[in-house]
Amino acid sequence: MKWFNRLRLAEKIRTFSISPETGKKGLKIFLFLLCAFFAGRLGAMFAEHHRVVETAAEGNWGLSFQQEGQPPVANATMDYLKQFNAYYAQKTPDKVLYLTFDAGYENGNTAAILDALKKHHAPATFFVVGNYIETAPELVKRMIAEGHTVGNHTYHHPDMSKMSSKESFEKELGDLETLFEQTTGQKMKKYYRPPQGKYSESNLQMAKDMGYKTFFWSLAYVDWYQDKQPSKEEAFKKLLGRIHPGAIVLLHSTSSTNAQILDELLTKWEEMGYQFKSLDELVSQ
Repeated sequence: MKWFNRLRLAEKIRTFSISPETGKKGLKIFLFLLCAFFAGRLGAMFAEHHRVVETAAEGNWGLSFQQEGQPPVANATMDYLKQFNAYYAQKTPDKVLYLTFDAGYENGNTAAILDALKKHHAPATFFVVGNYIETAPELVKRMIAEGHTVGNHTYHHPDMSKMSSKESFEKELGDLETLFEQTTGQKMKKYYRPPQGKYSESNLQMAKDMGYKTFFWSLAYVDWYQDKQPSKEEAFKKLLGRIHPGAIVLLHSTSSTNAQILDELLTKWEEMGYQFKSLDELVSQ
């Protein structure tokens, strides 16, 4: 309705004419219509801005790509995140990137992903949940054997931003640590990624208090719908066009597209001058 009213105002302004008969009165009417139109536009812009800010305040990780080859603007700055030992990219002019994979379940694509990483000597971090360790322990062991890091994506993959209890928060991460150690015989690296990128400031502090470093991302694309996978062309458009120095790249190990294109994708990034580094090197900066 508001949009319809603005259309009517615009049409009135377009067709309005000031004649000698209307004089000053006509001019005043014209200016009133003009002010009403722009007031409506400004109101709509404010409402949209307010909506975006509210969304960000709810703790949904979000990115805005504004300049090709440069890190996106996120809803938290690198400096703000640093106080919580949290990261979404590295501030650097060097062409380095950090590969990460979220692994919620195994559907036959991880082996091909590991093959491509091995071919390119590219270290990665796999953020796993309890279901993944329980159903694919051999792949978890392979990740470790081939020099990758296995990080904590929580046991049940809940919305952690709604978890205000320190005990509940610690249990989600702690139960996965225990399962990982029972399965691999090793201590889990204290690297954490919030499920769905949902977080709160108190969550970030809780993770820090547990000795964790939290990792968001600065490059991802819609690759998680198993029955609606992106084409190779769609994937390359996003992953090549938006790559930038210091990127933390998020891909999903459940994606058949990622499994098919990863070898070629890593080759193209290498041809662009990029090197692959582990998150260990990022946090040591």
